[in-house]
Amino acid sequence: MARLAAPWRTRLLVRIFGGTWCLLYVAGQVCGDQSQGAVFLREFTLIRRESLHEDFLSDLLNSHKTEDPSSRTARSEEDRDGLWDAWGPWSECSRTCGGGASYSLRRCLSNKSCEGRNIRYRTCSNVDCPPEAGDFRAQQCSAHNDVKHHGQFYEWLPVSNDPDNPCSLKCQAKGTTLVVELAPKVLDGTRCYTESLDMCISGLCQIVGCDHQLGSTMKEDNCGVCNGDGSTCRLVRGQYKSQLSATKLDDTVVAIPYGSRHIRLVLKGPDHLYLETKTLQGAKGESSLSSTGTFLVDNSSVDFQKFPDKEILRMTGPLTADFIVKIRNSGPADSTVQFIFYQPIIHRWRETDFFPCSATCGGGYQLTSAECYDLRSNRVVADQYCHYYPENIKPKPKLQECNLDPCPASDGYKQIMPYDLYHPLPRWEATPWTACSSSCGGGIQSRAVSCVEEDIQGHVTSVEEWKCMYTPKMPIVQPCNIFDCPKWLAQEWSPCTVTCGQGLRYRVVLCIDHRGMHTGGCSPKTKPHIKEECIIPTPCYKPKEKLPVEAKLPWYKQAQELEEGAAVSEEPSFIPEAWSACTVTCGVGTQVRMVRCQVLLSFSQSVADLPVDECEGPKPASQRACYAGPCNGEAPEFNPEETDGLFGGLQDFDELYDWEYEGFTKCSESCGGGVQEAVVSCLNKQTREPADENLCVTSRRPPRLLKSCSLDPCPARWEIGKWSPCSLTCGVGLQTRDVFCSHLLSREMNETVILADELCRQPKPSTVQACNRFNCPPAWDPAQWQPCSRTCGGGIQKREVLCKQRMADGSFLELPETFCSASKPASQQACKKDDCPSEWLLSDWTECSTSCGEGTQTRSAICRKVLKTGVSAIVNSSLCPPLPFSSSIRPCMLATCARPGRPATKHSPHIAAARKVYIQTRRQRKLHFVVGGFAYLLPKTAVVLRCPTRRFRKPLITWEKDGQHLISSAHVTVAPFGYLKIHRLKPSDAGIYTCSAGPAREQFVIKLIGGNRKLVARPLSLRSEEEALAVRKASPKEALQTHKHQNGIFSNGSKAEKRGPAADPGSRYDDLVSRLLEQGGWPGELLASWEVQDSTERNTSSEEDQNAEQALWHLPFTMVTEQRRLDDILRNLSQQPEELRDVYGKHLVAQLAQEIFRTHLEHQDALLKPSERRLPPVAIPPHKHVSGFSSSLRTSSAGEAGGGSRRPHRKPTILRKISAAQQLSASEVVTHLGQTVALASGTLSVLLHCEAVGNPRPTISWARNGEEVQFSDRILLQPDDSLQILAPVEADVGFYTCNATNALGYDSVSIAVTLAGKPLVKTSRVTVINTEEPAITADVGSTIKTVQGVNVTINCQVAGVPEAEVTWFRNKSKLGSPHHLHEGSLLLTDVSSSDQGLYSCRAANVHGELTENTQLLILDPPRVPTQLEDIRALLSATGPNLPSVLTSPLGAQLVLDPGNSALLGCPIKGHPTPNITWFHGGQPVSTVPGLTHHILAAGQILQVANLSGGSQGEFSCLAQNEAGMLVQKASLVIQVVPRA
Repeated sequence: MARLAAPWRTRLLVRIFGGTWCLLYVAGQVCGDQSQGAVFLREFTLIRRESLHEDFLSDLLNSHKTEDPSSRTARSEEDRDGLWDAWGPWSECSRTCGGGASYSLRRCLSNKSCEGRNIRYRTCSNVDCPPEAGDFRAQQCSAHNDVKHHGQFYEWLPVSNDPDNPCSLKCQAKGTTLVVELAPKVLDGTRCYTESLDMCISGLCQIVGCDHQLGSTMKEDNCGVCNGDGSTCRLVRGQYKSQLSATKLDDTVVAIPYGSRHIRLVLKGPDHLYLETKTLQGAKGESSLSSTGTFLVDNSSVDFQKFPDKEILRMTGPLTADFIVKIRNSGPADSTVQFIFYQPIIHRWRETDFFPCSATCGGGYQLTSAECYDLRSNRVVADQYCHYYPENIKPKPKLQECNLDPCPASDGYKQIMPYDLYHPLPRWEATPWTACSSSCGGGIQSRAVSCVEEDIQGHVTSVEEWKCMYTPKMPIVQPCNIFDCPKWLAQEWSPCTVTCGQGLRYRVVLCIDHRGMHTGGCSPKTKPHIKEECIIPTPCYKPKEKLPVEAKLPWYKQAQELEEGAAVSEEPSFIPEAWSACTVTCGVGTQVRMVRCQVLLSFSQSVADLPVDECEGPKPASQRACYAGPCNGEAPEFNPEETDGLFGGLQDFDELYDWEYEGFTKCSESCGGGVQEAVVSCLNKQTREPADENLCVTSRRPPRLLKSCSLDPCPARWEIGKWSPCSLTCGVGLQTRDVFCSHLLSREMNETVILADELCRQPKPSTVQACNRFNCPPAWDPAQWQPCSRTCGGGIQKREVLCKQRMADGSFLELPETFCSASKPASQQACKKDDCPSEWLLSDWTECSTSCGEGTQTRSAICRKVLKTGVSAIVNSSLCPPLPFSSSIRPCMLATCARPGRPATKHSPHIAAARKVYIQTRRQRKLHFVVGGFAYLLPKTAVVLRCPTRRFRKPLITWEKDGQHLISSAHVTVAPFGYLKIHRLKPSDAGIYTCSAGPAREQFVIKLIGGNRKLVARPLSLRSEEEALAVRKASPKEALQTHKHQNGIFSNGSKAEKRGPAADPGSRYDDLVSRLLEQGGWPGELLASWEVQDSTERNTSSEEDQNAEQALWHLPFTMVTEQRRLDDILRNLSQQPEELRDVYGKHLVAQLAQEIFRTHLEHQDALLKPSERRLPPVAIPPHKHVSGFSSSLRTSSAGEAGGGSRRPHRKPTILRKISAAQQLSASEVVTHLGQTVALASGTLSVLLHCEAVGNPRPTISWARNGEEVQFSDRILLQPDDSLQILAPVEADVGFYTCNATNALGYDSVSIAVTLAGKPLVKTSRVTVINTEEPAITADVGSTIKTVQGVNVTINCQVAGVPEAEVTWFRNKSKLGSPHHLHEGSLLLTDVSSSDQGLYSCRAANVHGELTENTQLLILDPPRVPTQLEDIRALLSATGPNLPSVLTSPLGAQLVLDPGNSALLGCPIKGHPTPNITWFHGGQPVSTVPGLTHHILAAGQILQVANLSGGSQGEFSCLAQNEAGMLVQKASLVIQVVPRA
């Protein structure tokens, strides 16, 4: 708190005892003797009305006139003459901070009164008080809190800014309307007004300047500099127009940097302003500005006023942080924001101290310099930063002498001679600069520089240069005129001058110099053209609409303008001024006027005078004759007093004066029909002279008489529309307006026609002008994104982001990054986040199958796909393109086998059979098998069955099916290389296939698995193709679906199980396979993992459902086991009692399933290890009979999986826990994924757990609302991969997603964090474009562009406590429940153009509601319209007499003579409007040499001129939009005329 001069409640009492006075107060007693001289008293007490009289103290001081010379300063001559004693010392300051007052007294030495005052004041303690000090006036009010007022205690608050008496202490009782003046005056140093430096002294308000001096009139400039000239800041003003939409809900209006002052923004419209701040220390904040009031934002006072239709924001400044003013969408209409503020120049020159002296004795010199200082960072920066501001003028260095004491004799000779104080220093002197070598674009000028010395007499002589070396030598060469030469600046094109057919459009082309001023000096040869033809693709056969008469100027005014003068235009023209008055008052005289040659400079909207010879056409007359009426004398004025004298009083006035018609007024209109009114005058009947109307009887005045006139049609004139809004808010923008030539036929009928521009004789008014021509504030200017580093699978693209300022001439000035206060846009982003197409990954060839002679080599192929995350994954082989058979097998030849010396015993042929059983679990395109086994397969699978033989020629192998000989057909191929191929399995293909190699025979049994995971019965006869296709196909999920029994054992209770092994040898394994398929037979822990996924993923988002489905696809493609293992099971079952056979069989089948999985995974591990040197980790080569890779199902331990120590490879799986969020204390919340966290006011910590399993161990990453979480000192990643949020704020609200990733895949689960249970919606801000898929799914918040006929699902995943209710709207109209799916999703089936619109998902609960929008746009690919009248009318309007042809997908032809011109039309429809590109001979027409062409009507028409032999050939138009493309073509044939 500021120290007060004395205790507030001290009572003043002065007592006189003889020659002694005493001042008594609580702190003690001060006494003095009258003989000691003058006494100086301060205001120790708060004077009240009931206190001693004010004059008592002054009378006491004036009566005390004893002088003590020792206590006074010496008197000046002025004081002595004025009979005043010297001024006494200054008293202590009335305040210790915040600006106080101090006084000094003097006494009058005369018995008479002295002129002047005996007290003077000055300010003191002009330093800011600390924030906790409080208001000085408030302290004085609070001093009365313990003093009763009318018998009651009050807490007093200050009443400031009293216009009548600002220096009285008026206080208001807190909580009441009672206002009391507690003292007639406040203490000295109290501010008169809260926003002023003026202070109260002795109860009077004294002026205080910004220099804190009494009586000073100095004021701060707009930059906050006392008595400044405004050069330390610059004015920034502009206008912002909102461009908000459903997908862009907020935008930045302007960035106001640190230190700015006098900020004012006015928003007009339905939107709302809010603030974002960033301090110099990097702390960020946001203020919503929801209500009217004065707020403190980052220590800056913000005054905000909110009205129904506008908002006003004021900040006096200086700002203590960077403020970014933003606008939030709140309504369908656009809003505008006007802003103005003073931006400080943050880099300024600062003069340094003197450098060290150049000599230690004998006289030396020292200089100052200037350094560039950054006010934001309080540090010195490079000089170039200060050069950016033209207002900055670098201070000149100062020089002074130093160390002038003589040196000791031992110092010897000094190079720099000392100079005495009366001898000027040597100095550099320069001649004037020579003329610049170039007038612009950079030149050189030079001068001569020499060292001169001036003696005492003032004579200047040249001396050696070393005498001037104490200061740097001035440069002798410098660049000059480094500004750019004037150049042409072309503005944007105006709208076409017509609304249909062919017209013209114009633009402003100015010669702009380096200052942005319109000047001369540009080369006429390089001037861009200012007008060009334009085509409006609208036929001109529609009737002209009549223009409303309200939109027209009055015709009489237009006629007057046409008669009296012309408007200044952009073309030099004669402009006459108004005629002067006639030189005579009667008779014939003359009138004169000025006629100037003028031109309108549209860019600056100023008029310039030109020489007369610059204007074309005849110069209007500058002199004409005039007639002022007859010179027969003026009519005498009537005087009523002379009436009797003139007429002798014999006649009454009403008989002498009467009304009469005297002609008609001028026609009200000069054309188009006007009216004339008869002129009624009061006349003297005898003299026929006009008289005063008062002399005529009013009741006799004749009625108003009108007649028509000027019935001829009006001449053509220009109709001018309003200027459009400026295209830019700053820099330099353009405004356009409609100007057309019109013709008024009849004003009465309001009949107007539009004419060609040539029929208006006046110069056409300008249709374009410059606007908002002032510098923009610095802003970030991001360049275009560079191409992505990858074509798919996730890449990176970069761009350059520079800080630029758009200048008033339309150019851009590149600035350092510190000039842009807004957040820098990202310069790098992820791209091509789509999965790559699947591709084959081939292993190395195996060794030759034989050790000598001819053999074969094989290799494995894996279908691999690079995901959008950049991770490779193995996918179903059906997703890869067909692989030629030659890619997986090839012949090989080794050395000829050695023959024994004597003939050996001839061995019979042998078939190398494989005794295995194959069970296909997922659909594949093709499977390879070796005879000797059993295969249970899914329909539509291609099968290659090999019959490997020895000692037998492969072309002689024969095949049978069910005892019938097989030959090649369209469905079955019998190859001469020992294999059989069935192209697509169907039920009739089930059976026993026999391979015969001489006497050797081997069989292979094929059975089909139906859609219900039951074996398909073999048909008794061949079925038709239609019956075969009717067999229900089995999906991968159905093939792996399991049903849990109560006791965990699986059985279907079929009778076949209980009968034991079947009698048919081809069906002996059918029962066991049926158990594996229908009853499961999987290991228990695998089944448990399946069930957890089935139960939890049923309630996850669509993305997580897709991940779960992918997890099922990671199971083995085909299960393989040895036949002998199944034979052992069948043998054991046959030996069991009938009543135990069923239970025992289930146990054996479950054990078999575990063995199959363990063998499969171990076999993959064995294949993976030798291939690690040449294949990526995810590329695991499959076995010949086993495709795919390890299961993603989780096992609890290696022992449970079969007793092995190796963990199987599996993709990540995030564990979902159903428990609710656990609140450890009132301030800490711990939860698992899949839950909702509601932040409360006391929440200090939120811990989000994420547990995932997989091999290799998954990597955990976190994202919020689709973007990677940025960790900080408040958002932490714990060692167990949990995410902790300390001191959560509103900005932390959102959906947090835990992503678990390893080489085999990924998994993700989300958790919602809401504020106080408010609804939260998971959104996406991407654009989804679909042209091929039959169904698409997207999160709300995205933009969906799709073709017609597609099923569209919009997900709206919501969270809130309590659970939020979801309601869907289309274009703000509520949708019915038939559209809803589970969890708030919206399904739109078979969408068409009528479904296009804005879909809104509203989530609401008791805490509030939230709405997110998705825009659905229906794409229409380019197509040929059914009606071609429009394009034909457009061709006719473009060239009525030119031959034309329409392109078509099949092609068209047009035969022409050489030298003719032709029009080619490209009829096209589509949404969005397709872009059209023309080609000739396969090349774009713009690149074809010698082809004269014009592209008109937005590309729909190609005009080819001056046709020759090189111009003929095929022309094609390519129409493209987001939905597709279409090519149409036509041929031009040049008819060769034979020579005579």
